[in-house]
Amino acid sequence: MSLYSSFEPAQPDPILGLSAAFARDERPGKINLAVGVYKDSDGKTPVLSPVKEAEGRLLTKETSKGYLPMEGGAVYGELVRDLLFGSGHPVLRDGRARTAHTPGGTGALRLAADFIARHLPGRTIWMSDPTWANHPQIFHAARLQTNTYPYYDAATHGLNSGEFLSALEQIPEGDILLLHACCHNPAGADPDPETWEAIARVAAARGLVPLVDFAYQGFGEGIEADSVGLRLLAQSCPEFFVASSFSKNFGLYAERVGALTLVAANAGEADTALGHLVLGARTNYSNPPLHGSAIVCEILTDSDLRRRWEQEVADMRNRINHMRTLFVDTLAARGVSRDFSFLTREKGMFSFSGLDREQVDRLREEFAIYIVGSGRINVAGMTEDNMEPLCEAIAAVL
Repeated sequence: MSLYSSFEPAQPDPILGLSAAFARDERPGKINLAVGVYKDSDGKTPVLSPVKEAEGRLLTKETSKGYLPMEGGAVYGELVRDLLFGSGHPVLRDGRARTAHTPGGTGALRLAADFIARHLPGRTIWMSDPTWANHPQIFHAARLQTNTYPYYDAATHGLNSGEFLSALEQIPEGDILLLHACCHNPAGADPDPETWEAIARVAAARGLVPLVDFAYQGFGEGIEADSVGLRLLAQSCPEFFVASSFSKNFGLYAERVGALTLVAANAGEADTALGHLVLGARTNYSNPPLHGSAIVCEILTDSDLRRRWEQEVADMRNRINHMRTLFVDTLAARGVSRDFSFLTREKGMFSFSGLDREQVDRLREEFAIYIVGSGRINVAGMTEDNMEPLCEAIAAVL
């Protein structure tokens, strides 16, 4: 018997599998609202202009392809922490934060999962219902137990803050609380500052350890404004983790640039915990990739490049918000009576459309429009050119 003869075919990833099917689809005018990448007005994932310039500079001055330290470069870590907390934040001033450079935000989550499994055994990871489809798979791969807390109210198309906070009161002491910093994926509904304050109070009182997934900084309200929830947590919770990604806000998808930042009760414990994170990295990917982090450092340490980067992030955010409004207005102009105005109140690339699986299947089969089975849509996949056929198709299946 051959080595793999007993294997059942692997089930494709629910999102990446759709992208593969989209690539095989030969129909003209096909539309992909499934994959979680930013698209510009031409339907392409752009290379940001400051990224291109930074790469050119790096090519001229780079002298080595040697390994980075296992935790990554010191400058990169400092820049990551400054983006998260702001320069001079008490967490940074007291030396309580340490950062490990990881292969993307997914790598940061897996590094955190392995660390929790090994050093904080028996703790359950509590995730929002719903959450990013890959979250439970990452934690299960690390042999961690998971559970969910109520988050999204499909009837109101918004955050169910009452049930959410009540559920947090029941989570066992010491468990891990997974939170989306902003631009919730897949719901697009975020806590307001008052709710963040309540989350922080409950987490501190219950002794919960937040793990904040921060994949979309700058895509919600702005680079600084999107850190409000994290900074409110930091006022109450002495220990927590933050998984960062620069795929979206720098457009560095293929470079896999992320970080895991841990905050400890004091600087000595932060150093000790980082040492164990580094050992976890050693048996996983050993050393982080250089090129993407070098681009981030080049941009964030140059005033002109940083100013241009912040403007391009704002441009991406504004385009997404414009597509939300245009989508709602175009559906109404098509005579659709269902109220989609909730989309204009949500933030980031994703929202639940309210379309059911049968409607999603019809959109794919009849109109070559690809949407995740849950009805989640990537608003950034909409353009002014595809808006009319998209809304016409949705009107047809409603």
